[in-house]
Amino acid sequence: MKDEARIPDGLPQVIAPLAAFLGSAGLSNGDRATLRRMHFNQQPPLGFYKLALTRLPPGWDAGQLQRDWMVIVAGMCIMYPNIHRDDQPVGVELARAHYAEARLERLLAANGDTRRTLVLRLTRFLASRHSACDWNDVAGLLLIRDPDKLERLHRRIASHFYATQIQ
Repeated sequence: MKDEARIPDGLPQVIAPLAAFLGSAGLSNGDRATLRRMHFNQQPPLGFYKLALTRLPPGWDAGQLQRDWMVIVAGMCIMYPNIHRDDQPVGVELARAHYAEARLERLLAANGDTRRTLVLRLTRFLASRHSACDWNDVAGLLLIRDPDKLERLHRRIASHFYATQIQ
């Protein structure tokens, strides 16, 4: 089965509760720090499996999806305490934070491990500016496998980025 078949249609119903949990007192600072430090090219810590089995959608471990979910969880923990705001498109937040156009272009053109690495860098950039963003967009960069859907996401991120820069 292709990875895209395992991505939930209701990604917002996964992202919002996941971000809320990662930002809550239900997760210790030590566990959050461990998740923040995990890397998609290494074995995940035991705490990731506990989180994945209780908070991620079925099929989270299929193919490359586990590595993508590791990046999502690590990125959200990096951005703690300002994680997810569904009313703040990532393109808008990147423009407000003066993210370089060349960096955005490289992110949108990348795939695989390069994209995973660039998403983690994006989260560190936003965290350094105390910016929250819509994690549905960020997660979509990793989870969407359909080229047409991914291109629509790229256009939406770019249009928010440039529209905010022009203002």
